[in-house]
Amino acid sequence: MNRISGMGVALITPFKKDKSIDFDALAKVIEYVTDGGADFFVALGTTAETPTLDAAEKRDIVQFIAEKNSRKLPLIVGVGGNNTAEVIKSAASLYDEADAVLSVTPYYNKPSQKGLQEHFTAIAEASAKPLILYNVPGRTGVNMTADTCLKLAEHKNIIAVKEASADLNQMAYILKGRPEGFSVLSGDDGLTLMQIAMGIDGVISVVGNAFPEEFGKLVHLAIKGNFAEARLIYLQMIEIINLLFVEGNPVGVKTALALKGLIENELRLPLVRGSEVLCEKLKQQIRL
Repeated sequence: MNRISGMGVALITPFKKDKSIDFDALAKVIEYVTDGGADFFVALGTTAETPTLDAAEKRDIVQFIAEKNSRKLPLIVGVGGNNTAEVIKSAASLYDEADAVLSVTPYYNKPSQKGLQEHFTAIAEASAKPLILYNVPGRTGVNMTADTCLKLAEHKNIIAVKEASADLNQMAYILKGRPEGFSVLSGDDGLTLMQIAMGIDGVISVVGNAFPEEFGKLVHLAIKGNFAEARLIYLQMIEIINLLFVEGNPVGVKTALALKGLIENELRLPLVRGSEVLCEKLKQQIRL
């Protein structure tokens, strides 16, 4: 696939009141995000509550998104875990619809940097589709250093990294040392403007689910170098961005989407609905 850039949206998974997947609502979100200016989709990320989905549900979601992807935007599918052999096996069933695979650093067992390098190399070697690395130490308990990322970036089948360490110094080293054609994407909506100024190519966004037009405009203006206008949008959106994460993800963004009438405000345990306080604050920001 071509170099990844712009605003990607890590799609949520809407649920009905009985906690089954609400595919009608998912179709609405896909259309809403597409019309709002998304450049690519990410299916089965953390935002999709993937740990609560079984294998058949994951398969159905990927097929559904591919079918509803009217403008044929690139589709990246999240396939991660802390068992390398199982990640390779699981990814194989999702390759047909995927343009690339997004794989998170193994969580809980906290591998060394050498372990991370061998884990991702094994996946890249086995993968029929390009691999995107995903570093999010706040969730996994392990940080993939810039040095390890750059070693992996030399692999012909590893095309990008989603860097969500919130460490601008680490991102700077990745940007400085990356090989030609290797994309660097933000995993932190609130830092995206600053990171684009540093030279990143785009973002895999949570905010883009509920505010695709506004956040997409910010991203596209910044990429074009129009930081004055992008900064104005960022400052207007900063309260919304913070509210969407204050009670966890995707709790906040699902609350916003429910307020906009696109989905039911339903999550699967262990996640629960956002508080009334959050709901009221979001109402004020959305001006309902």
